[in-house]
Order: sequence, then C-alpha cells, then structure tokens
Amino acid sequence: MDETRKTLIYVAIAVVTALLAVIASPGRMRPEAFTDQGEPFFPEFTDPNAAVSLEVIDYDEETGQAVPFKVTNHNGVWSIPSHYDYPADGARRLATTAAGIIQLRRDEFRTDNVNEYEACGVIDPLDETGALSGRGERVTVKGPNEAVLADLIIGKPVPGRPGFRFVRVPSERRVYAAKVDLEISTRFADWIDTDLLKVNRRDIDRIIIDNYAVNERTLMVDPKERTDLKRDGTTWTAARLKGSQMVDSTAVKNLLTAIDELAIVGVRPKPKSLAEQLADTSGQLALTQAEVLEMQQRGFYLSRDGAVLANEGEVHVYTTSGVIYQLRFGEVTYAGEDDGANDGSSGRKTENRFVFVTARFDEKRFPEPARPADTSFIGKADSLLTDADKKNKERYEKWSRWRDKVAKGRELVQKANRRFAPWFYLISADSFEKVRVPRSDLIVKKT
Repeated sequence: MDETRKTLIYVAIAVVTALLAVIASPGRMRPEAFTDQGEPFFPEFTDPNAAVSLEVIDYDEETGQAVPFKVTNHNGVWSIPSHYDYPADGARRLATTAAGIIQLRRDEFRTDNVNEYEACGVIDPLDETGALSGRGERVTVKGPNEAVLADLIIGKPVPGRPGFRFVRVPSERRVYAAKVDLEISTRFADWIDTDLLKVNRRDIDRIIIDNYAVNERTLMVDPKERTDLKRDGTTWTAARLKGSQMVDSTAVKNLLTAIDELAIVGVRPKPKSLAEQLADTSGQLALTQAEVLEMQQRGFYLSRDGAVLANEGEVHVYTTSGVIYQLRFGEVTYAGEDDGANDGSSGRKTENRFVFVTARFDEKRFPEPARPADTSFIGKADSLLTDADKKNKERYEKWSRWRDKVAKGRELVQKANRRFAPWFYLISADSFEKVRVPRSDLIVKKT
C-alpha cells in the first residue's frame, strides 16, 4: 500500500471519529448559541426570601412514576402538602435552596437537540412520551400568588467537570452545563422537626415497658411482661426484682438514649373527629365504625371503656415536669406504601412502625401544699408582719411555687397533645426495637 493511500485512509478514519464524537455527546454548537453564556438562568429572581414554596418532582424508574415533593408557606404557616400538610420547619432550608438557584449561571451551552436530552438526563419527569430513562429532577420555586420565580430541570453530572450538571429550563430547548451548588432534598425528615417527644433524657425518671397482647376479637388484654424502672438519684431500680438481680445500668442508658432520639420518619393523618377528641382530652373517645376500622388497620383498638390499645404494647415515659408520654406501638408499614405517601425512600422498602402518642399530667407527682389561713399579709411592710403573717406568707410562697409548677406541667401536656393529636407517627423498626426492650435485656444477675 503506497503512502498516499495510507494517508487518505487515516484522514477518513479521523473524520468519521470526529462525527461520531459530535453525535454521541452534547457538543460544540453554532456561534449564536453562545450569546447568553454566563447569564443567570432567572435574572429577575434576586431575593431568596421572596420564595414561599418549593416543589421537587423526581422520577422513579422502577415504578415509572413521577414522585412529587412540595413545601409551602400559607398565611405564615409552613407545611408539606405532599405529606398531608404536615407542619414543616423549612424556612431556612428553602431560603438556602433559593439562594443557590439565584446563583445558577448558563455556564456552557451544550445542545438544543431533543434527541440528546436522554443522554443529558434533562427529560422532564412529567413528560408523557413514555421515556423511562434520562429524566431529570424538576425544581420549581414560587413566590406570592403562585408567581413562578424559577423552574428548571437538573440532569446528570457533566463528564470531566466536577460539580457541573446538565441543566434545562422546561420551556426552553437549550441544555447547559452549569455549576450546581444545591442541596435539594426530597426527604420528608429533612424538612421537619424529627424529634418525636422533645424530651431530654436527664428529665426522665421512670419508664414502664408494657408488652401486652390484644385479643382482636374480644378486645381483651393478655398481660405478658411488664418492666417498671425508676430512678433514685443516679441509680435505676426495677419493680419485682429478686435478691440475685439488678438493673443493667448500660442497658438503661441505651434505653434513655433511644427515647431521647426517637425520630419521626413519616406520618399518616388520624380521622378528624379522633384528632379533635385527643386534642381536647376531656372525656372518653367516641368513634364511628369507619374510624375504628381505620385505627385497627394501623394496629390500634378501642376498648369497651374507651381506652386505646395497641397490638405491640406500650411504653410510658415519666418526666420530672410531671408530663407522662404514652407510646403505643402498632402495625408494621413500609415507606412509600400504605396510602401512597412518599417518605423519602424513593420506592425502597423501609420497614417502619406506627406509633400512637399521647401525653397526660401526673397529678400525684406534686401534692398540693397547705394554703395560707388568710392573705391579710399581702401589701404589708415586712416590719409590720406578725408571726401569723410570716407563717401565712411562707405557706403562700410555697403554694404559689406548686401552683406555677402544676400550671406549667399541664400547659406542656396540652401543647404536646395538640401536636400529637392529628397524627399516626412512623418510627424506624430499629428505633422500635431499642425502645420496647424485653425485661431480660434490662435485668441481670448480680456479680
């Protein structure tokens, strides 16, 4: 083969290779395509505090469904519509996300060819063409009166450009490589206060673990195992200890930590009338048959005397403020199943447990001290107080401290029940196992 022929073959191969490179990846485009390079995606969006809602729509390729997540502010109240309007703690996170979107620039134009959208991962997750792959994450930020402040689709990472993603505005054809510095979470737990009880372990001085069983036909309780732990100073004791037994201090510390760290991973709304009655707590529960059946599906039963029972027992947490938290454990469920809620698992099967939480005030904890015989000492100068006045004043001050302590405890109970009343909570299976501990893990032989 002569040198001229070899040269022609090499040139042909080079041309074909170059053409394939252009076809295979979002590549170099027309000069006019670069006119807006470096410009912000949303030049009129300059104030992150103007954002009052954020909607993220992801796509689950396994199920072929769009997965929406939204957080919004309505009349000053943050909530998550995609999760039954559960209260959100999202103002700071939304402002941070909005600020990141404001900083987005059209750093490098890549393509306006629709056929390359899949390779870039910027197909709209709401697209109805049926594409199962190549869909991006659509992020929409709105201001007051539903005004759209930003709307974009974030696609795949750009090869060879760390921190860069393919980005497209849904109403535009062009795709850009953009430096994306956003932490856009669709995890429910990232947008709420996950602390279930809001109790400090140092304030817990008694724990009762009641592992009973419920006869679903007769609604009778079958007592199985009950562990009653009490703190005496810095030492924990237990009821019905034998002479050769003692409380395992390490196991109790782990139990206290588990209670302190109980985290909400999902929620389901309670029936409206049940929620109203639980928030009131002034009498026995009275429910319709449909409401009773809904409770039973979650693993909770209404006894004939109006008490709520649970098919996996209960744990009672006593605190020094007089508040007793009662956790009833129900059925197992899986994030994303049940009634279609997305608890941030993106279709993954995560085993969780329903929890029915209420609070009550321990009236016996703070016995009422004697009241003063009379209050004529009020307004008198100390130099004019008689011995009787001084005694009545001392009684009055002691009684006032008791009154304020009881009032504070009752207020905490009311506040807690207003928070607990509307919801069946979900906790992780791991948290359930750490809190509802068997007696054999807590009581050991003396050494």
